[in-house]
Amino acid sequence: MNKNTDPASSSLASLGWSQFFDDQLDADETAYARVRIATVHRSRLTAQSEDGPVKLSLPGQMGTTDFAVGDWVLVEPQDHMVIRRLERQSLLQRQTMGARVRQLIAANIDTLFIVTSCNDDFNPARLERYLALANEAGTDPVIVLTKADQVEDVSNYEEQAAALQRDLSVVTLNAKTQAAVTALAPWCGVGQTVALVGSSGVGKSTLLNTLAAKSEEEAQPTGGIREGDAKGRHTTTSRSLHEIASGGWVIDTPGMRTLHVSDVSAGLDVLFAEITELAPHCRFRDCTHMHEPGCMVQAAIKDGTLDAERLGRWRKLSEENRDNTPTTTGARGNKKTQARGKRR
Repeated sequence: MNKNTDPASSSLASLGWSQFFDDQLDADETAYARVRIATVHRSRLTAQSEDGPVKLSLPGQMGTTDFAVGDWVLVEPQDHMVIRRLERQSLLQRQTMGARVRQLIAANIDTLFIVTSCNDDFNPARLERYLALANEAGTDPVIVLTKADQVEDVSNYEEQAAALQRDLSVVTLNAKTQAAVTALAPWCGVGQTVALVGSSGVGKSTLLNTLAAKSEEEAQPTGGIREGDAKGRHTTTSRSLHEIASGGWVIDTPGMRTLHVSDVSAGLDVLFAEITELAPHCRFRDCTHMHEPGCMVQAAIKDGTLDAERLGRWRKLSEENRDNTPTTTGARGNKKTQARGKRR
């Protein structure tokens, strides 16, 4: 079967469909409709099809928690009954306090816009958590600095953000203006998918409304940051997929005030590359980079090429990741997964 001759391919591509998903189709599945999950609620799913929004039906063995906004699914054309979910190209997920399974945030995203504002919300340590999550998920992170019009000089925020990870893109904007659309255009073209994450009140909903060119009736509700503690008010309560005016798609997410790291070792290695690249050159293989002789990481701190605070944050996240990442124990064929430690 030559899948590339499918007449629906070009229109599906504008929804984010790619060869990655095409390759997953069996010969007997061509009659099924291919739709993309737009919202996930406790008891129902909606999706975006070539012809517009549709409500999906689930067979008894499936639950809504099995799906993330951005997923691609095969459905019956007549009643939109879900047949199966296709494998994801990328998946953003997080561990929440007390939960046995991770919370699915968004699937099949190309770029993660990590949104923070030029005020007291700006927190390098929290931004590093988002970056580790993005790196592990297999999506490209971009730091988006909002409320740039409310400060005299944004250069300090830009420098701090750019220093968090090598080759990290940082964009400064006023989310209410058309200039924001231009600034983010490289990641928002036809068929591309971005997701917005960040604390409440930093301007995610405002940015969504601008990117999607929503009318006053369609606009997502917005809320500012309280002056007393710089905490934001929750205005977005669920994840949802929206079309961007330039042809791409954006997934809006509720604000996150806490973000635990778990099973993100590869993401941390990318985030703290300047540390992980020095570590193999330490005298001792199990060097903790604290006080051992011949530690190349400590030597970098002494000569000023590595920030001691950066090392401290690496150590904290590495320990938290180790404690929160489940381990597999037991004999082959009878393995059990258990938590190693306590979440922080």
